[in-house]
Amino acid sequence: MASPRDRLTRLARAVRRAVLRRRRLLAALLTAVAVATGIHAAAAPPPPRVGVLVAAHDLAPGSVIGAGDLTEALFAPGTVPAGLDDAPEGRMVAAPVRAGEPVTDVRLVGPALAAGYPGRTAVPVRLPDAGMAGLLRVGDRVDLVAADPQGSGASVVAAGVPVLALPAPAPDEAAAGGLPGRLVVVGAGPADVPRIADASVRYFLTFVYAD
Repeated sequence: MASPRDRLTRLARAVRRAVLRRRRLLAALLTAVAVATGIHAAAAPPPPRVGVLVAAHDLAPGSVIGAGDLTEALFAPGTVPAGLDDAPEGRMVAAPVRAGEPVTDVRLVGPALAAGYPGRTAVPVRLPDAGMAGLLRVGDRVDLVAADPQGSGASVVAAGVPVLALPAPAPDEAAAGGLPGRLVVVGAGPADVPRIADASVRYFLTFVYAD
């Protein structure tokens, strides 16, 4: 009577002979599986992408976005930034936008400008001296000072307000000899808004850099 070891040896030899007899068939099957896997990988659809409007070139603060300033870039789902503006054409740029950067609400003149300053509101202020306004940069903090043209003194109407945007004068406004000076958008607190509005129509507004 054969021992268990002898039976295992005979079984192994029988399996080996069976594999050798069918080696061509097995090779053909493995080749077919490899080809099918390659075809499936080649035919698989590309990963989904989302079209996003981005700057076609660098955009300067104060410029108005035109159709030629925009192009579309494809982003993977989950990488699309928040606050995208679906129709930025015709909007004014508040802060520099680099080529290829998505156009978001915080880059445009509008309510979202104050998003980084909780509790503040975007308020336009016209400084009577355009050259003086040209010294400012977005992100500066200034004290707005109202000076009485009649010489009765000056007072701070809003302290430490951030500069949110420096809109450029519209070409047609300059050609028509519009209002003097230049608009500056600042982030004002609730108590500052009425004081700024009152001072804008009654006094000469200037600024000093906040400490």
